[in-house]
Amino acid sequence: MKERVSRINASDSWQKNVSVLIEHQRLRNFPAVLEEFLSTLCFYDTFIMMAYKASLRPILLYPTAPEEQSDTLKLYINHAYVLDPLFHAIKSGVAPGVVRLADIMPDSFRDTEYFQTCYQDFGLVDEINLIIQLDDEVTCTLTLGRKAALDSISRNELKALSDFYPILSALVRQFWLSQSREYLQYGRSDGPMKRALRTFASGVLTQREREITDLILRGYSSQAIADHLKISVGTVKVHRKNIHNRLNTSTQAEIFTQFISHLNSLDD
Repeated sequence: MKERVSRINASDSWQKNVSVLIEHQRLRNFPAVLEEFLSTLCFYDTFIMMAYKASLRPILLYPTAPEEQSDTLKLYINHAYVLDPLFHAIKSGVAPGVVRLADIMPDSFRDTEYFQTCYQDFGLVDEINLIIQLDDEVTCTLTLGRKAALDSISRNELKALSDFYPILSALVRQFWLSQSREYLQYGRSDGPMKRALRTFASGVLTQREREITDLILRGYSSQAIADHLKISVGTVKVHRKNIHNRLNTSTQAEIFTQFISHLNSLDD
């Protein structure tokens, strides 16, 4: 993944910067130009542009150079996205706009093995997402990651991103109209992933235990699981104990390892 430290442009040259974006809106290098523009609005270290389409795994729009794609990013695209709060927010119909990870993640997300793997590996402490509806089936996300050297995103930065969001979303849609066919032809079906999710620990865990296992892996605490499923916290704790006994695990990290191994075994 390409790393960068952005610098806010305090001058009044935003019109010129927008004009450059407009000139490139239908070209393949638009994401790189967009990255430069975003660096005038907000400090960030990493930038990822992704498309989510029903029936397909996430499609990486940027960075596209293999040398800029870490093993962790590849893990995300192939498997781990199914545990991502952003992915589930999109599936649930989150409204387009500027969204912080902190506002959509489960209450114990930072304690999950998924977070340890996919976020701490990058050294990220904050994540901002611009969610753009491209058409009836496809949603695009512009993800800005910040490392520990920077503070959390400021109110002024959020305002700048929100102010420019209508322009950015319109330009990204134009880019997708011109380039979507090329990206979609390499899209991989999410059928094997759905099958893997349905079959993880099948025959070992009950349906309710598998449902709770999914929420545990996604970062829901026992209280949050109880609220989500409308059962008591005590019942959740009993289920968690049974899950560990049946899977021969003692930690969430061990369940995560089994989960990823299962996804790998059923991959196409």
